[in-house]
Amino acid sequence: MSTSAPTLASSPSPAAPRLLRAADAALLLVAIVWGTSYGVAKGALAFYPVLGFLAVRFLLTTALLAPACLRATRAQWRGAVRAGLPLGGLLLAIFLCETYGVAHTQASHAAFLISLCVVFTPFAEWVLLGRRPAAVVVACAAVSLAGAALLAGGPRMHWGWGDALMLAAAVLRAITACATSGLTRRHAQAPMLLLTAVQSAVVGTGCLALAWVLLPAGLPALPQAGAFWWACLYLVLGCTVFALVAQNWALRRGTPSRVGLLMGTEPVWGALFAVVWLGERLAVAGWLGGALIVGAALWTLRSGKA
Repeated sequence: MSTSAPTLASSPSPAAPRLLRAADAALLLVAIVWGTSYGVAKGALAFYPVLGFLAVRFLLTTALLAPACLRATRAQWRGAVRAGLPLGGLLLAIFLCETYGVAHTQASHAAFLISLCVVFTPFAEWVLLGRRPAAVVVACAAVSLAGAALLAGGPRMHWGWGDALMLAAAVLRAITACATSGLTRRHAQAPMLLLTAVQSAVVGTGCLALAWVLLPAGLPALPQAGAFWWACLYLVLGCTVFALVAQNWALRRGTPSRVGLLMGTEPVWGALFAVVWLGERLAVAGWLGGALIVGAALWTLRSGKA
């Protein structure tokens, strides 16, 4: 047995109620931002290949966070690298699956399938961290899953290989939530901005390396279209810098299952974005599904079991 297992399996230290509420609010905001990201990313992919788009997004993030890296101490760097390298590798796998998946499925399907991490996370937490999920957590995850299925059209949904990639991303998200919870506590000296910079650098350089290996002709010249760069700016600031910092911070204070249930509201916000901003229509079943997802998340917070 690995000597690191006891650290990962230990129970999280109790967080002050105010900090926990702040973490919950931050996660709900992340879910709102990420709910809009699939449509934005799908639009950006019309201008540039997946590997190049991800490299641009995450290397821009790294450059934006560079000032925070310059002020870090050697101990902080050591903690950020030890936590950030494996977490960055997991993020690279997640974003490759998500981005290729989004390119080959509908945005509504993508939001539904990624929300399956709500179901996977309690069981990943049980296997990887040794914390058995409470019955109310499992029940709320099932309700959230039913709501997401209604949002995506239920049995009418058609499956393709893009959907399979989104499902793989959901499994990886559950594993990453547990790994982040353990590693951020173990390396608590690493500032969140520095940790996010290391993770982003791993994803960005990893995408460049894959492009060099997999694309014999190399990446094309960067797009000149303003729509591409506005999409990148939104994804860098909202869906990468803010989202990763908030998620890392919340996972240091709460359990992966709690984080997963709050993040599981993501398809609701994606659907609302499609209705309000894109002019799409949502059927009665979709509104019911959204109500189930939000209700499951609120019940979990009130119960205090996650």
